Amino acid sequence: MSKLFAIFGDPVSHSRSPLMHNYLFKTLHVDACYTRVHLTNGSQLKETFLSLGLYGANITVPHKEAAYEACDEVRGFATTIGVVNTIILENGKMIGYNTDADGFMEAIKPFGAIKSVLILGAGGTAKALVNRFLQNKYKVTVLNRSAQRLTYFKDLNITCDTWESFTCKDYDLVVNTTSAGLKDDLYPAPKAQIEEILSHTSFVADAIYGKVTPFLELAKDKNIIYKDGADMLLYQGVLANHLFCDKQFDLDTTAKIMKKSFNL
Repeated sequence: MSKLFAIFGDPVSHSRSPLMHNYLFKTLHVDACYTRVHLTNGSQLKETFLSLGLYGANITVPHKEAAYEACDEVRGFATTIGVVNTIILENGKMIGYNTDADGFMEAIKPFGAIKSVLILGAGGTAKALVNRFLQNKYKVTVLNRSAQRLTYFKDLNITCDTWESFTCKDYDLVVNTTSAGLKDDLYPAPKAQIEEILSHTSFVADAIYGKVTPFLELAKDKNIIYKDGADMLLYQGVLANHLFCDKQFDLDTTAKIMKKSFNL
């Protein structure tokens, strides 16, 4: 019986995850299929997952924190951050993991040594990255429009600012974790503020992939080395598929095959 996997999100039609995973399943002769599920209400994730008879799923914005709540058990790094982007059905139970953070660390390896990072946004992806950066002893600052969502980060004893309270400093890396630019032409903060920030950094990364966002366009204009979210998508997908396939294929093989799907 073919196993069914899916990605949940809002929006989700843009996701390359089905192409990546299905290409691997076909190449390695795995009897499985991966699809998209447009979910507007995160509280319905569990019932939807179970009603579809899924063996596993990936979760994208804005449901990663809802996915944590939906799981019967959470393992690994996800237990630290309260954010789940990968779910596996195991003995009838939904088991949650987070592969975003390690996927991102792999993606930014070409940037070399990083010591200070500015994170734009305060959602699930930001939580994953901030905690992972702190494990690496990076100096981390979080900038978000509203103060309400910064409470979590303040408890980590890192610098947190709203647009109004922010004073720009020098950063090795600036990362956009917001959805600004995904479906619109918005910036993750006021344009003047973004321009100032970009004049104080060496590298820029955006979690959004498949397009050059206004944020990345500005970085490009300033000749800053930048990356969109494609490599992060690839490497988190490699780690997720490792779980989907019960770790029967090594990570290097999975990465090489999945990377080829980006040329389709």
